[in-house]
Amino acid sequence: MADRPLIAITGASSGIGEATARVFSAAGHPVLLMARRLDRLQALSLPNAVLKQVDVRDRAALAAAVADAESQYGPVDMMFANAGIARLGDIAKQPPEEWDEMIDINTKGVMNSVHAVMNGMIARRHGTLMMMSSIAGRKVYPDHTVYCGTKYFVHAVSESFREYLAPHDVRVIVLSPGIIDTEVLDGVRDETTLANYRANKEAIGGGISADIVAELILNAYNLPQKAIVQEIVITPTRQKY
Repeated sequence: MADRPLIAITGASSGIGEATARVFSAAGHPVLLMARRLDRLQALSLPNAVLKQVDVRDRAALAAAVADAESQYGPVDMMFANAGIARLGDIAKQPPEEWDEMIDINTKGVMNSVHAVMNGMIARRHGTLMMMSSIAGRKVYPDHTVYCGTKYFVHAVSESFREYLAPHDVRVIVLSPGIIDTEVLDGVRDETTLANYRANKEAIGGGISADIVAELILNAYNLPQKAIVQEIVITPTRQKY
């Protein structure tokens, strides 16, 4: 059993999820890392890590992963509901199956992640929900139609969860990044949208490192439980928002 509490992260195989796993592990926390790409989790080689191949659309698999990790390291004290996908594209030309994928992963996946830990946090009167959103959850962008809708959803349910959970001393923090250097563009299949995104990214001097975001998450988590950073908004300095 580790001295520090267990941290659970979905979408932990790359990007902000991977960076957050590394930062919390370096701080001495055991980590439950969940993703569809188990080989990427194994390649991290982090100590005190429970690795689970989980698709966040599978509520039962997610809950089972949490239960297994908690049996080894005690209760999850922070759930980072990070897993998501960005199928950006021209809404009139985009296959509806891409809408379904974003809605299922970015909204239902977040709810499944919360569901796996919320009642335990209420019972213990302690815990933090870190909810991955985006600046696209506050402002709409071209070719982001359904993606923006999923991120507006995260903002809305997070505010409702925060009001519900605050009397139980459980914190709900929304993370709203701008352009970060991750694999997010791997999900974009619309060539025009992809070219426009890359041109905008280049025009502002590129994105910022996921490590910077991970450090912010750790700092917010490390505040006393009675203090909460309700939302973290971080973008490149030159990005308009």
